[in-house]
Amino acid sequence: MESSRIKRKRQKEIMLVSQMIKLYCHKNHTNQNGKELCDECQELIEYARERSEKCRFMKSKTFCSNCKIHCYSPDMRDKIQKVMRYSGPRIIIYHPLLCLRHVITGAKEKRRTRRD
Repeated sequence: MESSRIKRKRQKEIMLVSQMIKLYCHKNHTNQNGKELCDECQELIEYARERSEKCRFMKSKTFCSNCKIHCYSPDMRDKIQKVMRYSGPRIIIYHPLLCLRHVITGAKEKRRTRRD
């Protein structure tokens, strides 16, 4: 049974990735046919959610980039890296609290790994 802490962590990860993909899509894909996201970005969100839900290392990892095993397919990894490169520097403008939480979590992880 998964602990509530891990469930919250998983939900926060999915929320952050989703917001970054939405930002990328709204700024780079103009024709969305009346939908919130284009089909490609919606597929990427669903893929990221699926990978996060199946992650066996959620208890010990902070971000997918810090994970021992990269479970994204090469094509999807290229797509998510493109999204992260674009959205990473811009997310602070649109979602400052999510960004701050991400920075704090990253700093805690660096301190934890130095002690190990």
